[in-house]
Amino acid sequence: MSEPSDQAPTAERALPSVSVIVPCYDYGHFVEGCVDSVLAQRGVETKVLVIDDRSTDGSAEVCRRVADRSDRVEARLHGDNVGFVATANEGLAWADGDLVLILSADDLLVPGALRRAATVMAEHPNVGMVYGRAVYAHEGQPLPRPSARWRGTAVWPGAEWIRKRCRSGYNCVSAPTAVVRNTVQRAVGGYDKACRHAHDLNMWLRIAAVSDIAHIRAHQAIYRVHAASMSHSQEGSLEQLRERRVGFDEFFGDTAAGIDPGDELHTMVARTFARQALWRASRAVDRGEDDRLVESLTDFALETYPDSRGLREWRGLRLRRRIGSGRSLAFPPFLLTGAAHRVRARVSWKLLGLRGL
Repeated sequence: MSEPSDQAPTAERALPSVSVIVPCYDYGHFVEGCVDSVLAQRGVETKVLVIDDRSTDGSAEVCRRVADRSDRVEARLHGDNVGFVATANEGLAWADGDLVLILSADDLLVPGALRRAATVMAEHPNVGMVYGRAVYAHEGQPLPRPSARWRGTAVWPGAEWIRKRCRSGYNCVSAPTAVVRNTVQRAVGGYDKACRHAHDLNMWLRIAAVSDIAHIRAHQAIYRVHAASMSHSQEGSLEQLRERRVGFDEFFGDTAAGIDPGDELHTMVARTFARQALWRASRAVDRGEDDRLVESLTDFALETYPDSRGLREWRGLRLRRRIGSGRSLAFPPFLLTGAAHRVRARVSWKLLGLRGL
């Protein structure tokens, strides 16, 4: 798909406006580049709110300096550290543009990102959120060079998108690429403070409950991966499983979402989490890891999905434990299942990059 042209706005065709919220905590060395990547966007009118959440590294002064440079940038400096959710919700209350984006101060927008998102929104009035691909920038390495190619757009009915999330159990949306129609954002409200680390996932589900979702097959943002980044953790860990479960549970418990808590989707995602926990427990047995981790993962599976004993992952775990911790990898069928699992994981991540799922 070709890029939309940069035609001059007329009285009949005003540029779409985008409110960008930039939460900052100890990212003073990143925030200027982040804001510049927003101000450089063409084909849209941008306004930026930088919120420093009582940083300890001098970020507040950088935020103030960035705001002084442009009348399109406003800075707010917290007297107390209130955390990401409260900071983001403060920004959402401020946002008055047609579209809204929350962009962490350590991330960057790719040129043309907001124009692409606005184009999709204009062409699909039922779409409430547009997301795309992120290019990962690893600490200590040069920034990657994102592709300028737009390979098309996929649009899913919200209910179908929710079902796909329940089947996978994962968040497929890279937060710095998620542009939301502000009328939809106001309809679903702010981030849920009960979701400490799955607030994004919970928000995307709530948006999909009231609107369609679109994925732009293009690089939309540069996402920094470093020790201090908010999502710097292993998706397969027990803590991550718990956090993702909270994100879904809060969604299904939200009557405003219009989803029956006893719906088959809730059962589907519970089964998904149980299978992931049991597989992680099996790998822990294979590697001779602490038996307490295996017990905790097994308890999580049973708590999440009481019928876990009927899953094939349960049978595999039980057989591994009979063979013995650290010795089960010598059993040929387990070598094959482990290899198959790794292949499926690689294919899944490849599809995530190509199709946004």
